[in-house]
Amino acid sequence: MPSNQNPLGALPRRFRQQRLLVVGCGDVGLRVAAQLPAHIRKLALTSSPERTPQLQALGIQPLLGNLDHAPSLHRLAGIADRVLHLAPPPTENKDEWWRDPRTANLLQALRRRSLPTHFIYGSTTGVYGDCQGDWVSESRTAQAHTSRAHRRVDAEQQILNAARGRMTASILRIPGIYANDREGGTPRTRLLRGTPVLEPQDDVYTNHIHADDLACACIAALWRSKPQRVYNITDDTQLKMGDYFDLAADLYALPRAPRISRETAQGQLPLMLLSFMSESRRLTNERMKRELRVRLSYPQVLDGLKA
Repeated sequence: MPSNQNPLGALPRRFRQQRLLVVGCGDVGLRVAAQLPAHIRKLALTSSPERTPQLQALGIQPLLGNLDHAPSLHRLAGIADRVLHLAPPPTENKDEWWRDPRTANLLQALRRRSLPTHFIYGSTTGVYGDCQGDWVSESRTAQAHTSRAHRRVDAEQQILNAARGRMTASILRIPGIYANDREGGTPRTRLLRGTPVLEPQDDVYTNHIHADDLACACIAALWRSKPQRVYNITDDTQLKMGDYFDLAADLYALPRAPRISRETAQGQLPLMLLSFMSESRRLTNERMKRELRVRLSYPQVLDGLKA
């Protein structure tokens, strides 16, 4: 969906002067702001004063604050009707490795006055863990295998606990985000490096969503999601990781990535990449389409890479 279109259509009059706070206003947050109608007041939390001119130029009011420093968040209390939380947990939390203190600090600040009516959190499909290629719906119990996924589970639970009877909160579980105009948003760099992928018998299913479709889903969730609901935000592609890189290589007229066994990969590839190669799942997206009424502009990853 082009970023200048509004996925919601005409909003009821009572919603037209509402304020949206985006926490973690990076690439996806900016796409959300671009797709929203002009009469929605847009606010963004940022810890970088140098980003102020950029946000203002895009019609977004910057609010200086740092999720790692709770006292800097006091001004967020009661400031917004709806909150879109896209900030990741810290990469390390040595004292409590499984906990997301950033979400805790944000919720503490929002509780100082009335909570927003709607709170949407951008989580990760990594919370499902390795599903051995099975189809995975939102009813599947989270089985996080990595510390970063455990911190996401903690954030989800904090939000759902805070919401009980007080606000509508929904969790968006997001897979790999891509877009040609997004930094690191295509497989091209990895193909140019010649980074290997797994042999077919060892390969894993991966899931994808174009950044513009994700922004559309975020907006739909802010106005259409059901209370305390989880949504898989993914396209219709069913590809294993190696097949995805083969598809991209053929599209870019680049050499295909070499294939190696899982045993060989253990000694050659970094731990972060190995963790992605150790989890296989195929996500269902019927709930997203039915309840949020999201119409994908890029239903297949090939559509998005060609765009």
